[in-house]
Amino acid sequence: EVQLEESGGGLVQAGGSLRLSCAASGFTFDDYAIGWFRQAPGKEREEISCIGYSGRTFEYLDSVKGRFTLSRDSAKNTAYLQMVSLKPEDTAVYYCARAPITCYHNYDEAYDAWGQGTQVTVSS
Repeated sequence: EVQLEESGGGLVQAGGSLRLSCAASGFTFDDYAIGWFRQAPGKEREEISCIGYSGRTFEYLDSVKGRFTLSRDSAKNTAYLQMVSLKPEDTAVYYCARAPITCYHNYDEAYDAWGQGTQVTVSS
């Protein structure tokens, strides 16, 4: 069974840091890109960034550039989203999703499996 499971969310003060993990199972991790998305209450889902199978990263969301960093560990079948200098506007449910081989920008249909999400709350 294909599974993606996010973890690492929580409550943090503005200026703090969190590292989200996306643990993959049930498929060959190295054959897939991992995208990160978020959705705040009452808002549309946002595409944050993506890391391809080779480790090449793509950053899509201007508001987090320079603060969020992607990585992946093939030995652990896990992708990471390191977030620093968090702001209250970063509060959202964060999701990871997989896409075959490469990243797809503004094409969520390419992501065929999603995690359940992890809540990130940044207090001011």
